[in-house]
Amino acid sequence: MRAVLMAGGSGTRLRPLTCDLPKPMVPVLNRPIAEHIVNLLRRNNITEVIATLYYLPDVMRDYFQDGEDFGVQMTYAVEEDQPLGTAGCVKNIAELLDDTFLVISGDSITDFDLQEALRFHREKGAKATMVLTRVPNPIEFGVVITDDENRVVRFLEKPSTSEIFSDTVNTGTYILEPEMLDYLPAGIEQDFSKDFFPLLLEKGEPMYGYVADGYWCDVGHLDAYREAHYDAMAGKVLVDYAYPEQREGLYVGQNTYIDPTAKIHPPVLIGNNCRIGPRAVLEPGTVIGDNVTIGSDADLKRPIIWNGAIIGEETHLRACIISRGTRVDRRSHVLEGAVVGALSTVGEEAQISPGVRVWPSKIIESGATLNINLIWGNTAQRNLFGQRGVAGLANIDITPEFAVKLGAAYGSTLKPGAHVTVSRDQRSISRMVSRSLIAGLMSVGINVQNLEATAIPVARAVLPTLEVAGGIHVRLHPDRTNYLLIEFFNEKGIDIPKGKEKKIEGAYFKEDLRRSQIHEIGTVTYPTRLVETYATAFEKRLNVESIRSSKSKVVIDYGYAVSGAVLPILLGKFGCDAVVLNASLSATAPSADEREVLLGQLGQVVQALQATFGVQVTANGEQLILVDEVGSPIRGETLTALMTHMILTAQPRGTIVVPVHASGAIEQIAHRHDGQVIRTKANPTALMEACHTNNNVVLGGSGDMGFIFPQLHPGFDAMFCIAKLIEMLLIQERSLGQIWGELPRVSHRVQTIRCPWTVKGALMRYLVETHPADDLELIDGVKVVDRARQSWVLILPDAGEPLVHIFANSDDRDWVDQHLQEYRQRVQSFIEKEQGIKEAS
Repeated sequence: MRAVLMAGGSGTRLRPLTCDLPKPMVPVLNRPIAEHIVNLLRRNNITEVIATLYYLPDVMRDYFQDGEDFGVQMTYAVEEDQPLGTAGCVKNIAELLDDTFLVISGDSITDFDLQEALRFHREKGAKATMVLTRVPNPIEFGVVITDDENRVVRFLEKPSTSEIFSDTVNTGTYILEPEMLDYLPAGIEQDFSKDFFPLLLEKGEPMYGYVADGYWCDVGHLDAYREAHYDAMAGKVLVDYAYPEQREGLYVGQNTYIDPTAKIHPPVLIGNNCRIGPRAVLEPGTVIGDNVTIGSDADLKRPIIWNGAIIGEETHLRACIISRGTRVDRRSHVLEGAVVGALSTVGEEAQISPGVRVWPSKIIESGATLNINLIWGNTAQRNLFGQRGVAGLANIDITPEFAVKLGAAYGSTLKPGAHVTVSRDQRSISRMVSRSLIAGLMSVGINVQNLEATAIPVARAVLPTLEVAGGIHVRLHPDRTNYLLIEFFNEKGIDIPKGKEKKIEGAYFKEDLRRSQIHEIGTVTYPTRLVETYATAFEKRLNVESIRSSKSKVVIDYGYAVSGAVLPILLGKFGCDAVVLNASLSATAPSADEREVLLGQLGQVVQALQATFGVQVTANGEQLILVDEVGSPIRGETLTALMTHMILTAQPRGTIVVPVHASGAIEQIAHRHDGQVIRTKANPTALMEACHTNNNVVLGGSGDMGFIFPQLHPGFDAMFCIAKLIEMLLIQERSLGQIWGELPRVSHRVQTIRCPWTVKGALMRYLVETHPADDLELIDGVKVVDRARQSWVLILPDAGEPLVHIFANSDDRDWVDQHLQEYRQRVQSFIEKEQGIKEAS
């Protein structure tokens, strides 16, 4: 008799255990589930097994090979193009099934008597027999009702509570006659429960249900996975143990050393080549794989530890799962139901909260408390704040529950009864998260002034007029459309300093959250006349009469963002001829490619209308790209230089603030106008602070981040920038193209290479040590300056990604090309060398 082992499942609900394993290959008692099934088949004299594979098929083939080592004959059928479903995969191998055959799921632990089920099938003359069992809670399974003759009369897949009509459920094990497969179409996804059995019932084929005695557990989710272990250790199911029983309930593999002072309370299973340290305590139900090291004084209460894990001293593990090759450093706590994926590291004294799942190859920093799933990214850090506010994948890292806690943590650092503003862009995800933040703030007694969907320059500008302690703004990340960015402002509208960020992080991770009584819960109000307040400040800092008398025609693409609802009102007040594109609000943001298409269309419209210039506004009103009168885009370093030139022409001897990597053309332009240049770290907060704290700053920022006009408000403002451009073009009586032509011709190039986080610090040290101190500027990254040529190379680690950016700047293009290539090779060689050393160690 042949058996079909359905082993194609990806096991989504078992992740992160199944990120690199098919579901049937997940170990139970240090043996794959599929091996327990194969052992069951062999015990029932079924030795010809056909495994149907789809997800990561090579893992199972490499393990079982031809099956000889397991006492069976194994063959494999792989669904190459698409999953065919439970029934479709069996139809796919119909030519191999010419006699009565058994179908069994590869993701359950059972000790059913399959020979007894086969006798039942033959006695009844059945064409199809479903092996059934009784369970206390049938909601997760297919419920089946049979008549007095055990013939199936009704079944329902995964019923709701009100639909339960039996506690007898389908176990995914079937005995079938080969002709029944004729009912299934070839090459089409088909399911036994949803498609095949309803059809047999409709056709009146003799289909029976055999209620089997014995143990059965569908290992469909993580709770069931742990339960299967504990049941097996308690002797509730007949399985073959991988190791001999040293004494009652204690199974120990070969070459394993257990310190005499360790306390082991059976049932416990310990694999081959393990080391159990002094005074370690292993409670009943603990399962330890092969090649595992347990440090001294470790306290293990029913963890399931896979092969190759290293558990440090004084570690506490509580009914958790530690996957292959994971390291849990000393004094860490991994609590009930938590799962740590393969090859991850849990730092010293870190804590993983109950039920939290960590995907493979992640790093939990020492002392960190992780209370949300860690799926994307590489590290769970002790800090929430990055280069700019709190950023993360929308609805994955930044979820409603995360935002509620973050809001409560921020509110807990303020006085009870304080007021804060909350604003956002118009995207649906931002609305959801801002409401969660508001709930968290209210819960700790903070009153919220909800500005709702507001351009970020407006939110910053009105904040000082509202007498609040600070503000929060939620928007899609300006550089990554699948990320959210949550920014925190002080009472003046400037991003909060690092010290304040640390206080919020402390409240968040320590869960030191204030809880207000009912009468102290915060309130929500909705301030009005925000745009009017912003417009008043806007007008004060413009030559409005110049704009009114201007004959400029401007085409503005708002990219379906909230700034489109603000700027037309302002320009309309000044009588400016503005053609508006894409000003309607949209709940979703255009992608980078879609924005490029819109930019091309903007250039065409500018040419067709013979407009003065065009502009595309992005980043919720903070950033912009110009298009000149012939439709050519002006962005990045060219835009920085152009804005510097225009502002200093109107306001000579002013100070310009730019990031460290900005083009050297800025200094040349400033020199023409007796101006000064201040360079800052390459992050928006540093630019804002420098613009606020230095005297006579007339412009700050860059084409990549936006431009700051400190007299208006401390943040970036594309809307004011557009109005200022209209004013200055009139005063200076030149077109953008003409001004562009007057800019210094400086060669400025950048290349980016991947650099592991662990190598960045060593790379910076190496560069500092291998250059004369007089040639270095260390504002941010390492800038190597050739003062004779007024040229430089900047090696700048990326703050948010495992990348390093190499900038080269000179009047001599050949110098730039040569040095860019030279430093790229130097950096790449150093990274490869460091990685080789780390791998060797």
